[in-house]
Amino acid sequence: MSTRRLTFKDHRRELGQNRYVYAVVSRRARGLSIGINLNPDKVCNFDCPYCQVDRSPEGMAGVSSGVEVARLVEELDVLLGWVTDGTLWSHAPFDTTDPALRRVADIAFAGDGEPTSSRAFAAAAEQVHAARDRHGLHDTPIRLLTNATLLHREGVRRGLASIDEVWAKLDAGTEAWFHRVDGTTFPFARVLQNLAELARERPITIQAMFPAIAGAGPSSVEIDAWVDRLREIRDSGGTIAAVQVYTVARDPSDPSFGPLPAEQLAQVAARARAAGLPAHVYG
Repeated sequence: MSTRRLTFKDHRRELGQNRYVYAVVSRRARGLSIGINLNPDKVCNFDCPYCQVDRSPEGMAGVSSGVEVARLVEELDVLLGWVTDGTLWSHAPFDTTDPALRRVADIAFAGDGEPTSSRAFAAAAEQVHAARDRHGLHDTPIRLLTNATLLHREGVRRGLASIDEVWAKLDAGTEAWFHRVDGTTFPFARVLQNLAELARERPITIQAMFPAIAGAGPSSVEIDAWVDRLREIRDSGGTIAAVQVYTVARDPSDPSFGPLPAEQLAQVAARARAAGLPAHVYG
């Protein structure tokens, strides 16, 4: 295994010779997150300027495509075996984790792209769920971190049956800001519809990334619109379990994007709470 140090600042999707399973220390999960990367080819239908994934020709050199679910399970079994026998924190790089964060917070489908874009998503979700239960870790949640673009697809819906929690992105209140901060031409209305439909079926957590662009954060009008979109999800009968307000923590691909000051993040969360939404800040 790698001897790198696990901190909030290091979210590289690598762990020894593993192709699909990695580990990071998550500020939002508040502990060690065992990651599942279904996009080793770095394909994503967003191109967020604040993303730290290197999608340049140099960064894409030698990447693999396709997902071998059997290999994924083999890699996961090793880590979960260390969790259940109590030796995880003696192995590198887990032994570099801050003692206060030495808890396995979740198993998370995240990685180098949108997890639900993989044809293997449903099969992988089912097998990861089975592996978690096989190791007796029933209380460790399986989470999907998603941009919510493909939640309406039949194959994705099948995979959701094996997911305990969905953490879905909503970084904007208007179409223009959505395209600017998420680097996509995907219809904003489709994302909003997907979020509302899923929230009516099960509680969802909203992930809201607010960067500063050339030193300036989103306008007050944009934040008002974002709060309105959350209200619409709730008022349509959806349940929002939590709203995570956070900002850039690692080096972005576009250097004009940077972290929003803590006091501005607090103001954003306060406006969400004023609308009756459970918002928390992760600086």
